[in-house]
Amino acid sequence: MPETTSYSVAVLGLGAMGLPMATRLATELTVHGFDIAEPRLALAADAGVTPFGSAREAVAGVDAVVLAVRNGSQLRDVLFGENGIASTLLDGSVVIMTSTVGIDDVVAVSDLLAERGVHLVDAPLSGGPVRAGEGDLLVVVGATPVAREKAKPVLDLLASTLSVIGDRPGDGQAFKTVNQLLCGVHIAAGAEALALAEALGLDAAATLETLAAGAAGSFMLGNRGPRMLQAYDEGGAEVLSRLDIFVKDMGIVTAAARSAGVATPVAAAAEQLYILGAANGLAAEDDSAVIRVVAPNQR
Repeated sequence: MPETTSYSVAVLGLGAMGLPMATRLATELTVHGFDIAEPRLALAADAGVTPFGSAREAVAGVDAVVLAVRNGSQLRDVLFGENGIASTLLDGSVVIMTSTVGIDDVVAVSDLLAERGVHLVDAPLSGGPVRAGEGDLLVVVGATPVAREKAKPVLDLLASTLSVIGDRPGDGQAFKTVNQLLCGVHIAAGAEALALAEALGLDAAATLETLAAGAAGSFMLGNRGPRMLQAYDEGGAEVLSRLDIFVKDMGIVTAAARSAGVATPVAAAAEQLYILGAANGLAAEDDSAVIRVVAPNQR
């Protein structure tokens, strides 16, 4: 393994998560960056990241590539599309996949990369942009021991909690699918609870505070609840996690459940709330806006 100071990594996609991750990595590693948006490249350069004009240029000669893509289609395109990077990657290098895209796509691209001598670390993460910049992410890893060792300088800098869930690419996606089932259901349940509280004439803020102190409390209620109380304000709550992300993620959950032959009626019901929200113009709003699906005319 190269010494950390000589280790190089390319971060492709310098958006809400990619830029703070690149910034964090640049504190100790040589970091290349690429994004289709010029302003993001400028911000990356200010943070010590070397910007490049294309993804292929950015990954040339690096030890690792960090990918933060939206879905399986983007994953395949960035690796094997018309301008895909797979043919440019060094033999023995590692691709670190940080997004939630589903098991099948990750397994498929892992097999294709292996044919080229490139490792894949399936490492979906959570924690948000602020924690990404602080190296305080939860990262769940599915990868061979060899691949994990090659990715260690990157993972150590990004994760405060690193859990190796399995030795196969796809294991990380499997765990994240289970995780997102609970997250999506908890947000939807919190929205229903706060909508009911207001409909019954209770003070929503006091109700939220009291619920959080008891057995009904959860991370998602405590995190999203205050933003749900802002969802009816002009402009809504600050967008920290778009609603349409849960359209994608709950779709992954229900598809995986069908494939495994497991009934998930609660997850399926939550999925429909997010789909309805997106269909009613809330796709780009914070996912806490799902309360407006449950109670569109409240307040």
